[in-house]
Amino acid sequence: MEIFNIFAASCTGKSFYGFPTWYSYLPSTTDPVTGLCTPQLTNINDIWLIVAAVINILLRLAAIIAVIMVIVGGVKITASRGNPQEIAKARETLIYSVVGLVIAISASLLITFVAHSLGA
Repeated sequence: MEIFNIFAASCTGKSFYGFPTWYSYLPSTTDPVTGLCTPQLTNINDIWLIVAAVINILLRLAAIIAVIMVIVGGVKITASRGNPQEIAKARETLIYSVVGLVIAISASLLITFVAHSLGA
């Protein structure tokens, strides 16, 4: 029995704080004794499923950064004290971060759809 298998994980919780694992789109089998699951690489096209999972992780990270930037833009507007140049910069920060958030969420949904249609 291998205790330190880097591929083994619990099949029930395939995420880490809402982030998918790098093997989340791969088929996996559960060991009945240990209760750990092991992802199965069946053919060379499974590499694309791993790439899709890594891209999905990066897009979710980008969405978190965009939400943080929305908060930063709001604080900048509050701290601008009516200065028109500072308000314009803060408004640009808000607009760009909301656009980035929409793009990150849309791309994450698209990647999930494509990965599931590839066979996940």
